[in-house]
Amino acid sequence: MDMRFDAVYYEPKALEYPLGIQLKEKYANLPWLEIESHNRIPAFHTAANKEFPQLKRHLVIGTRKTHKYVANHKVSDWLVPYTSSGCRAMCLYCYLVCTYNKCAYLRLFVNREEMMDKLLKADVQTQGTSTFEIGSNSDLVLENTITGNLVWTIDQFSKAGLGKLTFPTKFDRVEPLVNLDHQRKIIFRMSVNPDAIIRLIEIGTSPLAARVHALNALCASGYPVGILIAPIILLPEWKQLYGELIDFLADTLSISVKQSGFIEMIFMTYSFVQNAINTEAFPGGVPLYDSTMMTGRGKGKYCYTAPIRAEAEEYLRCKLSEKLGEMPILYIV
Repeated sequence: MDMRFDAVYYEPKALEYPLGIQLKEKYANLPWLEIESHNRIPAFHTAANKEFPQLKRHLVIGTRKTHKYVANHKVSDWLVPYTSSGCRAMCLYCYLVCTYNKCAYLRLFVNREEMMDKLLKADVQTQGTSTFEIGSNSDLVLENTITGNLVWTIDQFSKAGLGKLTFPTKFDRVEPLVNLDHQRKIIFRMSVNPDAIIRLIEIGTSPLAARVHALNALCASGYPVGILIAPIILLPEWKQLYGELIDFLADTLSISVKQSGFIEMIFMTYSFVQNAINTEAFPGGVPLYDSTMMTGRGKGKYCYTAPIRAEAEEYLRCKLSEKLGEMPILYIV
């Protein structure tokens, strides 16, 4: 993926941290524009929807001020605000767009030591029984190519932590993680979708085959692993697409992944905001909103109707049972 940026927008306080100084040196050739807050960049908020891809080429650097943990009951026990939010990729369904609108560009938070300290204290308070999701606001494998934060995090937590960390990714750049002493405290989850969906809808992410190769490699290195089939997008040919996906996984996942891994499945939720941005920023893109298959879900959001979702769930369960029956399905939402 092209990780070049046009400019860096930064909070002055960010340059008081070692990582901020490193980033200043790394991107010394780019314009550095001072901002009051990473959450308030007026020119970005007022930009037209069609400018969404251009906004993704800006890098924003600041400090994370909000550290509220949210209870979760899926793979993890807690969702943890961590070292980045937003992403350089442009998945047309990205739920972060619901929160940040056009401003779902990559923000890096350089006060990682403060975040790790809080994380370790929370781990002690739960007596090492909790799993903390650190990748719900960004893709940490992609971020790691810029900051090295994921390598740093695995090293720090594996030495001092009691419980576990987990994160999902759509990228295959896992070489820096392979030889780390993770002590099986890091649960690696690879997000997968059919090749056509990756190419046309998950714009800028790694191909399916590369993702599977990365998953196999980390499982071979002793990481606990899982597969996240998400979001499930019911295009007209969805049965063929997801049937071929499961066949491909059955043929290419290593024996170790099949024997030790798990599966998560999440159906797509779409929104009016996403549809407005996609219509203007990606003319001719794959339409994700289908009024014949979707119904309202909260203010400005849409999900698949109950009968259509039930049909898809039954098909996927049956296909997975046939091809990957040894892998447990943790949940479907």
